[in-house]
Amino acid sequence: MPGFGNYVSTEAVAGVLPVGRNSPQRTRFGLHVEVISGSAFTVRRAENRRVWLYRLMPSAQHGRFEAYAGGQGIHTAPFPNLDLPPDRLRWDSFPVPDVPTDFVDGIVTFGGNGDIANGAGVGIHMYAANVSMEKKIFSSSDGELLIIPQQGRMIVTTEQGRFTLEPLQIGLIPRGLKFKVELLDRVARGYICENYGEMFRLPELGPIGTAGLANLRDFETPVAWFEDREEPHLHVQKFQGRLWSATIGHSPFDVVGWHGNLAPYRYDLRRFNAINTVSFDHPDPSIYTVLTSPSESPGTANCDFVIFPPRWMVAEDTFRPPWFHRNVMSEFMGLIQGVHDAKAKGFDPGGASLHNCMTAHGPDRESVEKATVAELAPHKVKDTLAFMLESRHVIRPTRWALETELLQKDYDACWQGFARGRVPDGENRR
Repeated sequence: MPGFGNYVSTEAVAGVLPVGRNSPQRTRFGLHVEVISGSAFTVRRAENRRVWLYRLMPSAQHGRFEAYAGGQGIHTAPFPNLDLPPDRLRWDSFPVPDVPTDFVDGIVTFGGNGDIANGAGVGIHMYAANVSMEKKIFSSSDGELLIIPQQGRMIVTTEQGRFTLEPLQIGLIPRGLKFKVELLDRVARGYICENYGEMFRLPELGPIGTAGLANLRDFETPVAWFEDREEPHLHVQKFQGRLWSATIGHSPFDVVGWHGNLAPYRYDLRRFNAINTVSFDHPDPSIYTVLTSPSESPGTANCDFVIFPPRWMVAEDTFRPPWFHRNVMSEFMGLIQGVHDAKAKGFDPGGASLHNCMTAHGPDRESVEKATVAELAPHKVKDTLAFMLESRHVIRPTRWALETELLQKDYDACWQGFARGRVPDGENRR
């Protein structure tokens, strides 16, 4: 798998890609040429993303779209203007369905922000599936899909090739690209960030220099792979917040070769090079950013994808977990495995939490009491991986997220029972 972000040429059959031109008058084997433009034609060269596909049949050959009956749990920005209190919200682990459910029909939306019509914001979803997609494919015209598995391995087949995906890895499907998900285990569960805004990219490293965080060489794109099947396939397309379906008379995974710099990719989170403090204070979570979708305001993100991976904690006389804080950015968190170092209990793998703009939060009482007496020797945080989707815009939960039984009604209790600080009598007071 070559690295993402670079210009890639890959063939499933040698010699199908022309040399020196993108669209020759006659292609080898009579292949049809299609270009996917992931960015506007006239953006800066460094930001232009497109791919040329050489396929057995044109993707334009399909019938009319009709409203799709499944996927009732999917919602899209702008989200309903429900009364949204500034409460801390946390949800129990998302359940695995007890009836046959594939990847598409197993998606439920927690919330999001922005407006797809304006190309801004994100949708935050959870998926849980127990059957593979058979002769059924999916694509989103509303945004690129960042898939974050929490349980179960799967094969992701796209128009540009196939790759496996498992917990502790992430996969990204570009806007509009067709794909299907086949399960390698009994069930699959995880999170999805649907990014309506600028495409995810690596953050700038600034004072960190040239080495750190996610390295470009570790991102992998698939090689060309195709199938020649003249059988009807159901294409479910997400367009302007609704799901639509149309029948294609052949497999859409018929791309024999492609070249360009727009492609799906996979990244193994275990390869992240964490940067940490060696003196005092807990570093801001921005130091753990894997990918960022910038906004129109420099320094604030449409969405940052941040992880809290296994790492060494080395610091002098300081409190090592994050202290209590209120941020202008809004934070949606999920847990892939283990225990998050700022929450002793209640935040389980497959669960989620939401702390919106300027909502006070931080470690629970048990974590604070443990951290204030811990021996300040080098300590490795291990067997854990949490992530955060951080946005400059308030993340509005869906009605389902506010009414589901998974919502923990007693979440606030984890910050109760702290001992009051007492200033001795006789000290100067104002």
